[in-house]
Amino acid sequence: MGRDIDYPIAMEGALKLKEVSYIHAEGYPTGELKHGPTALVNEHLPIVVLATQDRHDADSMLRYGKTLASIREFVDREIPVLAIVSETDSQVEKIAPCILRVPEAPMLLQPIVEVVPLQFLAYHIAVLCGRNIDQPRHLSKSVVIE
Repeated sequence: MGRDIDYPIAMEGALKLKEVSYIHAEGYPTGELKHGPTALVNEHLPIVVLATQDRHDADSMLRYGKTLASIREFVDREIPVLAIVSETDSQVEKIAPCILRVPEAPMLLQPIVEVVPLQFLAYHIAVLCGRNIDQPRHLSKSVVIE
């Protein structure tokens, strides 16, 4: 899940996980996860949260605070949370048991550093599931060179 600019990155991470591991995943806006989909979330369904921040951007810090509250809520309900955070983050590590740190970046560049760990996560899950990550089934190139 992700807020604002992180929502499309959450969708991309879910897509990559589906493509290579054949596990159903969905990207959701962090604020909307409390409506409807939260009924499906339980201790057997991990949540990956994009929780980076740009300390020089007031809007980014506001979104970060709201995301932090969502993480607390899920952890309190004993839902497994993997949070992707900025390398200097000191708040999420106090509440989420699993974190991945990415380099600090301005808000508009954060998706570049966030998508890489999501791709690695999809890769490693696919390998653990015994999937052939070099030839995912039923996928074809969208651009064909003639």
